[in-house]
Amino acid sequence: MGKLQPRLIFLSKVALDQLSMILCFALAASFVVNDVDGVPLSQLFYIRLKLINFIIFVVFMISWYISLSLLGAYYSKRIVPWKTEMYDIFYSVSIGTMLLLIYSVIFKVALITPTFLLVFWLATAGIIGLNRTVIRFILTPLRRRGLNLSNVLIVGTNARAVRFAKEIEGQPELGYRVIGFMDVDWSGNADFKNSGYHLLTGFHSFPSFLRRNVVDEVIIDLPLNTFYQEAMEIVDYCVKQGVVVRFISDSFYLLTRMNLARSVVEELNDNVLITIYTGAMGGWPIMVKRAIDFVGALLLIGVLSPILLIISLLIMATTGRPIFFIQERMGINKRIFRLYKFRTMVADAEQRQTALEEANEADGPVFKIKNDPRITVLGYFLRKTSLDELPQLFNVLKGEMSLVGPRPLPVRDYKGFNQDWHRRRFSVKPGMTCLWQIKGRSALSFEQWMNLDIYYIDHWSLGLDFKILALTVPVVMGGGGAY
Repeated sequence: MGKLQPRLIFLSKVALDQLSMILCFALAASFVVNDVDGVPLSQLFYIRLKLINFIIFVVFMISWYISLSLLGAYYSKRIVPWKTEMYDIFYSVSIGTMLLLIYSVIFKVALITPTFLLVFWLATAGIIGLNRTVIRFILTPLRRRGLNLSNVLIVGTNARAVRFAKEIEGQPELGYRVIGFMDVDWSGNADFKNSGYHLLTGFHSFPSFLRRNVVDEVIIDLPLNTFYQEAMEIVDYCVKQGVVVRFISDSFYLLTRMNLARSVVEELNDNVLITIYTGAMGGWPIMVKRAIDFVGALLLIGVLSPILLIISLLIMATTGRPIFFIQERMGINKRIFRLYKFRTMVADAEQRQTALEEANEADGPVFKIKNDPRITVLGYFLRKTSLDELPQLFNVLKGEMSLVGPRPLPVRDYKGFNQDWHRRRFSVKPGMTCLWQIKGRSALSFEQWMNLDIYYIDHWSLGLDFKILALTVPVVMGGGGAY
């Protein structure tokens, strides 16, 4: 069957993005034009359509295209999940809107107000996201029927490579046609011959094969510790001829460790970097999380300031100074910071801890005693209601903590860790509340606590944060499991 030209799809995306941007610009202008000029929208362009304005707008259109292009908006997205593409579009449009803000400052465009930018940002993200969804909707059935197919040559004939070929052919909506494999003759080829696929070429004849055949993508699955040179030569040949090259991530043995790692390809100047990381936190949602932390902490400090003052006065009246308990805790990537809490124990509590080590009721390296003799009467109430944690809002405001995240541990507890996977909890900011706070609090074992922290890191989303925050309130009000 025929193949839709990638150039046609590319031009369609560019045209739709430009038209969407112009439409959303006009839509945003309709929201603010009366406030700015005092004239209806129908007269705006008649009054202001000057040569300089036209040039500025054309320059912005070019900048808009360059920005989206550099951010990957026009790369092939056939193997990218729909949700990921929507995230990418939202991020790209956000950067483009920032460019518009910069233009408004440089050229003093009165029309571009905060309301204008908000409407433009949301409308453009929505319409371009809808455009991409429609394009996917159109291309999927076409690919199932054999149109817009990409010819793929797979390098390597191991069992994983064969399994990968069957997986992508089992998803015809991706639009891949496996034309065959490339490899040297080795002992595993006996199994490959029973797979039904064909060995089309070897490493030495690959350059001539690439010149003579239609190959859209080359997917490499080789053990790079032994085939590094061959892999680099394949990449060189493909890059020179404009053929897309992909590596199956398991080719990098580091990515197979514990099945925890993810990888992204990034560029720094002229260097291509393969970045390996763990956890689900990344991209623009992290910026949103920080914004929520900052605004939330600021609002809560303002609303709760009378309660903070009352607690401070009660502590001074019952046990004197200091009001706050300040302790060094382990933060993100094991950076030490000073955590603030209302003091709930006698003044020399830390000095008396050594004498109480044998009474420790918690397993693992943490230290907890249900009826700790060092806790004051007021302190018992503050702990039961978690009011002693409120000063940590200042840690959140400073960026040392988040509203939601693994609880920060004292340096003393960290030194007792004996398994490296436990230390992965320090790869994110600590928080005021977390999963184990709503799943049993101090009643949980240390191992359960660590497992919940790791689950949070690997499955994080803004939705999960909101769920934890919502469930924290009734748990704290009930006071269960706190000591």
